[in-house]
Amino acid sequence: MRLLATTALLGALALPALAATEGEVLTTYADIAEAAYGDALSTARTLQEAVDAFLAEPSAEGLQAAKDAWLAARVPYQQTEVYRFGNPIVDDWEGKVNAWPLDEGLIDYVAAEGSAPLEGHDENPAAGLNVIANPSFDLSGETVDASAITPALLADVLHEAGGAEANVATGYHAIEFLLWGQDIGAYDATAGRRPWTDYAAGDACTGGNCDRRGEYLKAATDLLVSDLGYMAGAWAEGGEARAAVLEDEGGVQRILTGMGSLSYGEQAGERMQLGLLLNDPEEEHSCFADNTHNDHFYDALGIRNVYEGRYVGVDGAITEGPSLHELLAKADPQVAEGLEDALGVTQDRMTELKLVAEAGMPYDMMLDPANEAGGALIQSAVDALVAQTREIERAAAALGGEEVAFEGSDSLDDPDAVFE
Repeated sequence: MRLLATTALLGALALPALAATEGEVLTTYADIAEAAYGDALSTARTLQEAVDAFLAEPSAEGLQAAKDAWLAARVPYQQTEVYRFGNPIVDDWEGKVNAWPLDEGLIDYVAAEGSAPLEGHDENPAAGLNVIANPSFDLSGETVDASAITPALLADVLHEAGGAEANVATGYHAIEFLLWGQDIGAYDATAGRRPWTDYAAGDACTGGNCDRRGEYLKAATDLLVSDLGYMAGAWAEGGEARAAVLEDEGGVQRILTGMGSLSYGEQAGERMQLGLLLNDPEEEHSCFADNTHNDHFYDALGIRNVYEGRYVGVDGAITEGPSLHELLAKADPQVAEGLEDALGVTQDRMTELKLVAEAGMPYDMMLDPANEAGGALIQSAVDALVAQTREIERAAAALGGEEVAFEGSDSLDDPDAVFE
């Protein structure tokens, strides 16, 4: 059920005193997924409209409008990532829309002072392929006709070509690179600075191949909308993802698996601790746009959403119902409140990180080894995520069922292995 929102996003969240059953909790979980993926789809369509308008009449204002639409589209999508790990249908699909990091030289030109590999390519021969500049090329021993850049070319031929995960040809981050370009300056306050003239016609074109760059941007954006449409449908009434959850006797463990795996191995480990250990701006989740602070903030909020059974949509509408918190409170009130408190601490740490980034210290500046205050902000958020995971483990034990296994990360479990 969706109601008009009357409270701010992170305002006082009054949890309804309902006698939650497992079935009701799973229904709320599926309802939130439907709402959040629906919002991801609607904001991607807005992005599609902005891209189409920009390509029809390229300008600085048009490029900025497309960037703004991309940033807005990330807000609901990041809140869906908690549905990974516990739902195979999401795991099988997620790499199409949110894979990272990427070897951007696969897609377009790169600068020598940037991060993309320009020579050697021992680990990924396609890392410097530059599809936009080459209407025909050899890939894995075969000649590829790329005279027309289409969604099928991106999805079926280029994405993860040769089995290399860094060959990211589709999804949010491919679009991000095409809108912003490389973030050249390590540890500085600038994001990517691709000029709008990279899409201009005739002699005004910079970077070469402006028409093909526009074809790629349109194909990637159209494909994103199509992929999100599939997942939004999968969580709607009669959809396969919803049915799989509601028919699963161990469905509550799905929720906990997603919460714990995103908290620990994925967010605390691969997305935050790893970059801090390596002091590497390329480990930013949205490195071209300098939007990583928002990625982390909304990932954490998504975890909190499914625990509290409440999601605030992009239009202010609220989707809510019987929650995991209520179910856990019946089993062990102390554990329920411990997890609620831990989620609150994490959100506070993420809010602080977000505010500092927006005040002029982007996430890549925080990764600078000389920036002790920035590093401390990231580490504080990582520590909160790890502590939160311990509370999720306690919740899983209190609710019984099979033992829940969460995703791990060498950056947390075996830091020395990171440098081997």
